[in-house]
Amino acid sequence: MTEPSASAAPHLRRLLDLLADDAPAEALGAVSSQARADGVPPGDLAEVERATATALRIRGVLRQHRRRELQLTALFDTAGDLAASRDLDAVLKAIVRRARMLLGTDTAYLTLPDEEAGDTYMRVTDGSVSVVFQRLRLELGHGLGGLVAQTARPYATPDYRTDDRFHHTPNINAGVLDEGLVAILGVPLLLGSSRGGTGKVIGVLFAADRAARVFSPDEVALLCSLAAHAAIAIDTARALADTRSALDELALTNAELAEANAAVREHSAAMRRAEESHDRLTDLVLRGREVKDVAAAVAGLLDSPLTIHDPAGRPLAAVRPDGTDFTPDAMDAGWLAETAEESRTGARAVHRDGRWICAVLAGRELLAGLVLHRDGRLDDSDRRLYERAAVVTGLLLLLRRTVAETENRVRGELITDLLTGADRDPEGLAERGRRLGVDLDRPHMLLVAEVAEGGARERLAPAAVRYLFGGDVHGVSAEHAGSVVLLTTADATAAGDAARAAAERLGQLAQTPVTVAAAGPAGGVRELVRAHQEATRCLNAMRVLGRTGEGACVEELGFLGVVLGNAQDVDGFVAATLGPLLEYDARRGTQLVRTLGAYFGSGGSLVRAKDELHVHVNTVVQRLDRVQALLGPDWNEPGRALELQLALRLHLLTGGRKR
Repeated sequence: MTEPSASAAPHLRRLLDLLADDAPAEALGAVSSQARADGVPPGDLAEVERATATALRIRGVLRQHRRRELQLTALFDTAGDLAASRDLDAVLKAIVRRARMLLGTDTAYLTLPDEEAGDTYMRVTDGSVSVVFQRLRLELGHGLGGLVAQTARPYATPDYRTDDRFHHTPNINAGVLDEGLVAILGVPLLLGSSRGGTGKVIGVLFAADRAARVFSPDEVALLCSLAAHAAIAIDTARALADTRSALDELALTNAELAEANAAVREHSAAMRRAEESHDRLTDLVLRGREVKDVAAAVAGLLDSPLTIHDPAGRPLAAVRPDGTDFTPDAMDAGWLAETAEESRTGARAVHRDGRWICAVLAGRELLAGLVLHRDGRLDDSDRRLYERAAVVTGLLLLLRRTVAETENRVRGELITDLLTGADRDPEGLAERGRRLGVDLDRPHMLLVAEVAEGGARERLAPAAVRYLFGGDVHGVSAEHAGSVVLLTTADATAAGDAARAAAERLGQLAQTPVTVAAAGPAGGVRELVRAHQEATRCLNAMRVLGRTGEGACVEELGFLGVVLGNAQDVDGFVAATLGPLLEYDARRGTQLVRTLGAYFGSGGSLVRAKDELHVHVNTVVQRLDRVQALLGPDWNEPGRALELQLALRLHLLTGGRKR
C-alpha cells in the first residue's frame, strides 16, 4: 500500500482522531468535503473518500458491538437480580426495569391477572407518565395483552392504533393514547401446569415506544428469554409466600405439627436445591462456559446421562453423570422434533420411550432439545430443575448465536470487499483477513447459494450463519449480488459433495429449497475471485436446467458445465450461431428464436411446438421456413442442430443480454 501524499495525510489523520473520539457520522463525512474544499488533487481525494467510507463502516461496527455488549450486560444483570431476590415486588420491578433497559424503549410494564375481579391490571410500570395508563384495568381477552395471553405467543405491533389483529376497547385505547404509545411488544410469562399438559400464562411483559418501531426477531427472542426467567422467579416467590402463609394458618397438634414441619422442611429443601441448581447453571452462562458444561452439570445433578441435540437431531453435547463424554445413539430428527413440539406446547418436560425430553426455546423458535436418558420418573423438584436447565441452555445458545452473527457480519464485509475490489489491493485484503482470523491464502471452498423464486429469501442469510456456527463446517458468509456467498475451510470433500451437503442443511435451516453451487478448493485473493465467478456461472446453469434445491459444481453439469467452467466466449458463440435470428427478431418484433427453441424442445414435432407457442401449425411452418432462409438449408442437420440447441440454452442462461 502506498504512503498517503502530503495533501491527503492531514485529512487521513483527522479521520483517525475522529474515530478515536467516537465522533458522529456527520463529522466523519465532512472530512472528504473539507479535502475537496482544500483543493486536494483528484487521486488523493479519491483515497480520502475511500478512507472516509471505511471509517464510517468501522464506526458502525464498533457501535453495533457496544450495543450488543449493553444488551448482554443487561441480561446478565437481570439473571443476577432474579436469582438473588425473594420479594415478589422487588422481582417484578427488576423485570420491568431490565426489560426497558434491554430493548431501549420509552416504557415497559407488566400486567397480572386478577382472578377475583376477572380482569387484568397494571402491576408495575417503568417510564410511564400517565396516571390513566398506570391505573388501567383490561378485560380478559381484550387488547394486545389479551391476544398474547390467549395464544401464549409474543405479538408486536408497529402502530397499536391501526392494528386490527386484536380487540380494541375504549378504556384501553384511552390509556394508550394518554401515555402516547405507538409501537408495543408483548410476550407471555409462561409456567407449565402442575397437572395439565398445557402451559399457563401468569402475566404479560411489555416494552413500548412512543413512535412507530418494528421490533426485530432478536429483540423478541431476548425479551422472551427474560420472560422465561421472570416466570420462574415469580413462581418461586409465590411458592415461598404460600409456604409462609400456610405456616401462619396451621393450628395443629404436636404430632401433626411435627409431620407438617417435616413436609415443609422437605419442600423447602427441594426449593433450595432447585434455586441453587438454577444459580449454578446461570453462573455457567455468566462465566462464558460452553453447552457441554451445562450438560455435565445437569447430568450430575440428576444422576443420569444427558444429550443435547440441535433441531436436526445432531448431538451438541453428550455427558454421563461422572462428567465423561460418550457417543449417543442416533436420534431420529422427526421423532425429536415431534416430541420437542409436545414439550414446547405443554411448556414442560415430557417422557417418551425411556427418555425425558425438554424443548430449548427462544420465543417460538426451537433452538435444541434436551434429552435425559432416564426411564424412571422425575419428582417435581427434579422436573423443575430439568426445565430450568432448558431455559438456561436457551439463553446460552442465544448469546452464542448473537456473538456468532456479530462476528460473521464483520468478517462478511471482507468477502464483499474481496468480490468487489480485489484488484485494488489484494495484499491489503489478505492482511486484513489474517487479522480477522480468515487466512485467504489457505485453500477454501467457495459456495454460492440462493432460494428458488418465490421462496423466503430473508431466511437464507441467518440460515448460513447457523450452518457455519452450529455444525462441522466452519467459515464465513455474506450476502452479495442477490445470493449468499460462503467461504469454508477446504477438506477432503469434493466440491460437488460440499455443495449437496450445504443445499440439504441450508434447506432445513431456512425451511425452503436452497440451490448451492461450489467451486474450489482455491487459495489466494485472485483465485477466490475466479472461484466465485465459476460458482456463479454454475448456479445460473443449474437455474436454467431446473436443478433448484440441489447442489453441484461445474464439472458435474456435463458439456454445458465445461463451457461455463472454462469461461469460453459464450456471447461470441451465441452471436455467431443465432445472430441472424436475433437481429431479425429485434428488427421486426418476431419470435423466430422462441419458435426454434420450442421446435427442438418438442423433439421436432410441429404439433407439440404449435401447442407450446399457442399458434396455428401453419405459423410454425412459416417461421421455420424463415429460419432456414436466414441460417441456411443445413440448419436441421445433426451437427448444426446440436450447435443451435446449445446456443439456445446459453442464450436462455445469460438472460438474452444484448450483444
